[in-house]
Amino acid sequence: MSPNVSGLERLLNPRSIAVIGGKEAERVVEQCDKLGFSGTIWPIHPTRQSMLGRPCLRSIDALPQAPDAAYVAVNRELSIRMVEDLAAIGAGGAVCYAAGFAEADQENKGSQDLQQRLISAAGDMPIIGPNCYGFVNSLERVALWPDQHGAKPCERGVAILTQSSNIAINLTMQRRGLPLAMVMTVGNQAQLGLSRLGMALLQDERVTALGLHIEGLDDLQEFEQLAVMAAKLRKPIVAIKVGRSEQARAAALTHTASLAGSDAAHDALFERLGIARVSTLDSFLETLKLLHVGGPLSGADLLSLSCSGGEASLMADATQGYAVSYRAYTADQAARLKSELGDIVTVANPLDYNTFIWGDWSAMTRMYVRALEPKFDLALLVNDYPRGDRCDDADWQSALDSFVDAVRQTGVRAANVASLVETMPEAVAERLIAEGIAPLCGLENAVIAAEAAAQIGHAWANSAQAPLLDPTPAIGEPHLLDEAQSKAELAAFGVNCAKGVVFSTMAELEPALRALQRPVALKALGLAHKTENGAVALNLQTNEEIILALQQMSGLGVRFLIEEMAAPALAELIVGVSRDPVCGLTMTIGAGGVLAELLADTATLLLPCGEAEIRNALSQLKIGRLLEGFRETDAADIDALVANIMCIANYAQRHAHSLEELDVNPLFASQFGSVAVDALIVKRTTDD
Repeated sequence: MSPNVSGLERLLNPRSIAVIGGKEAERVVEQCDKLGFSGTIWPIHPTRQSMLGRPCLRSIDALPQAPDAAYVAVNRELSIRMVEDLAAIGAGGAVCYAAGFAEADQENKGSQDLQQRLISAAGDMPIIGPNCYGFVNSLERVALWPDQHGAKPCERGVAILTQSSNIAINLTMQRRGLPLAMVMTVGNQAQLGLSRLGMALLQDERVTALGLHIEGLDDLQEFEQLAVMAAKLRKPIVAIKVGRSEQARAAALTHTASLAGSDAAHDALFERLGIARVSTLDSFLETLKLLHVGGPLSGADLLSLSCSGGEASLMADATQGYAVSYRAYTADQAARLKSELGDIVTVANPLDYNTFIWGDWSAMTRMYVRALEPKFDLALLVNDYPRGDRCDDADWQSALDSFVDAVRQTGVRAANVASLVETMPEAVAERLIAEGIAPLCGLENAVIAAEAAAQIGHAWANSAQAPLLDPTPAIGEPHLLDEAQSKAELAAFGVNCAKGVVFSTMAELEPALRALQRPVALKALGLAHKTENGAVALNLQTNEEIILALQQMSGLGVRFLIEEMAAPALAELIVGVSRDPVCGLTMTIGAGGVLAELLADTATLLLPCGEAEIRNALSQLKIGRLLEGFRETDAADIDALVANIMCIANYAQRHAHSLEELDVNPLFASQFGSVAVDALIVKRTTDD
């Protein structure tokens, strides 16, 4: 039984805490004291007299009242008993530290059963974990946390949820000026997962953005609800999802007992839900910082300002491969800016404003104002501070003062970018955040953060999509439909398929030939890979050619398909639908035919989807240039192609419960239309 999000206030913002156990429990008391927790702490231990100046109670029964939160740091069997006793007295919730539950089931059979017993023992009482460190709430100065951490009290900031306690510790040690309102580990997500805890954190008005380090999603529908809530509250989400490599996927399975799912499906999921995905902890923190300061961006037009041509070149290169751009100044804008810079400086974006006016801080302010006036979506000032222990940073501080003044005058979204994390002093970062300017570390990280903020802004500006399909498959054995059966099912949903006739005997072949135009293709049915098995013959013109081909295939099957050859295609595509174990039905669109595996040119969508998403996916493909007309060739009939793909999607959505796999390859696209040349479907036997 899982509690509602609204029932987590006592656990997450406690005024009284019970700590149960020895060494780890004592560390929780220590960390609460260091952070300045002003509530009541009751240590519970069967033999110790005191814990950091507080008398120990012998059991949960001895508590004077039900605690708002408890930290359970005993072995796994005893944890179950303690959780049951806490639930019986009405405690607000508990963090379960012990390992050896579901995450260890492969090595220790029965561990999954222990986790189920823990969930049953908790009943309606919320529990975090097991197999986790807990959380640090810097807003309320409480640390249900058995180790050191780098968080400090704050009034508002970002919340971070992770399935790795060590990653959480490392993130708290950042010196980048990012205020951490809450850092929480979720361990096995036995009862409360990332989604529900994320929703609870977002409802705190002091939380500005949410960061997720994900090894495996807990529940698809609840994750959707989290994204919807984030958009409604205007609180963006940034995610690191491990699993791009085979090694990471294997580690996720053993570490969290979570089903990782395919990486392409998760990319599609995050894009659909308006969640920015990044790949490193550096970019994770920098993106959260940009979003904490000002939220998502309304667009992706960047301005880069620096006093060095080398920095300007690096900033130009840093955007390669990212969906951001440097908008050029108009002639009038360039002329006004040049009047402040002088004739020697070339006006461009990225701008190397040189150092001719360095030291004339009023002139610097005027120059910055002119540079910012065109209202870019984000202005980036590259400004690296010298070492404070060996150098004087007065000039750099004055340059930043001028920039801050210009930002105030123009109201432009802005960030100060240090090339290295070492050249952004923490005190400077904190001052910039107070000024509403994001202090970003790393040139490429700044670009990644800008792209992510723009992606979220774009997603929020567009209408909400239909809910994702339930990923749960039907019960039943999967079975393969042959090409003719597959095409018949797709054709019933409007897919334009090559015209053909199924036959088994020579007597059936003659009327079949009368119904078709030459040339024709002959295929033996029942084989998944017909070309490799010699089960297909193409461009047959005469009866003699057809009969000879049929004789050569006589040992490959008893049913055959003869069909009209489709007109030559401008491009061959593959449209596949498969069942991702986490995200449900995913549709892959890409280069098809013999190039499918060679090019690996694909885009992935989650179902249900609409025509706009299909058109956007096609535009992302390398073969998209062929569809549009390449080097004066004809353009494909995109409307017909999109309509065919939409019909395939409609079929998949209608059979979402039973469909296991669908493959249309190739799907021809020509200037005259679109036709499915080959198709296979795998379904589970159900009544739908």
